[in-house]
Amino acid sequence: MRKTALVVMAAGLGSRFGGTKQLAEIGANGEAILDYTIRDAQSAGIEDIVLIVRSEIAADIESHIENLHGSGHSCTFVCQDDFGPQRQKPWGTTHAVLSAQSAIGEDSSFLLVNADDYYGPASFELASEQLPLLHSGVGMLITFQLAKTLPQGGEVTRGVCDVENGRLTQIIETTNIGFRPSGEITVGSTGVKLDKEMSVSLNLWGFHSSIMEPLEQQWDRFFFENASSENSECLLPESIHNLMSDEELVIKTFSSEEEWTGLTNPEDFEVVQSKIRKLRSP
Repeated sequence: MRKTALVVMAAGLGSRFGGTKQLAEIGANGEAILDYTIRDAQSAGIEDIVLIVRSEIAADIESHIENLHGSGHSCTFVCQDDFGPQRQKPWGTTHAVLSAQSAIGEDSSFLLVNADDYYGPASFELASEQLPLLHSGVGMLITFQLAKTLPQGGEVTRGVCDVENGRLTQIIETTNIGFRPSGEITVGSTGVKLDKEMSVSLNLWGFHSSIMEPLEQQWDRFFFENASSENSECLLPESIHNLMSDEELVIKTFSSEEEWTGLTNPEDFEVVQSKIRKLRSP
């Protein structure tokens, strides 16, 4: 049986949050969002966990994992900043995936998620059913209904998806999406209205390990053009878009009914804490 893994991207700086939001204690027993993610993936049959961190927070995250999941945990830690060129800001999500290549291994399938987004148990059940079916040139994206991914206040960025016959045709990173007093969802000051049920990405992807070679090509192209940049990021949705445009990759989509919550700004903390404790109450 093919090996499966959960890969958690937890190397972000958390500059807007003002601290290590990957470890913000949301649950009654000190759980961070990533702890629920790990448990939900394991309950869905995915045992191997790969945590992509950065060197300065690696020890804190390892200690947290041992405290919450025991000394016999099945987590492997990878420092993104050990992979490739050095700079203060991580090089983006494509680079993060590539940094975990050796931990993922060959001829395996893996789910890829953000550490600070809550996806819910049903999302992982849905993903785990499809994960063994992935192969070279075919990936997967779990999508969510836009209205279920927005905080009650403020604006966020979402990957707005075009889907035809269960396949992703386009994904556009769209900023400044939020609820308005009228109850409508619009894009910032433009006033462009968005359908509450439209499909969006929260970076819950599934891939066969063979995705690494084409992602390396995307990274090499990006780095050639941005080697001296301190802020440019090689983002996975953009790399995926390029591979789909070049007909190197097909992404199948599956819609989750789960309700998202997540941390971006300090004022999110109490809202997220209350929401998750309600969702995860016995």
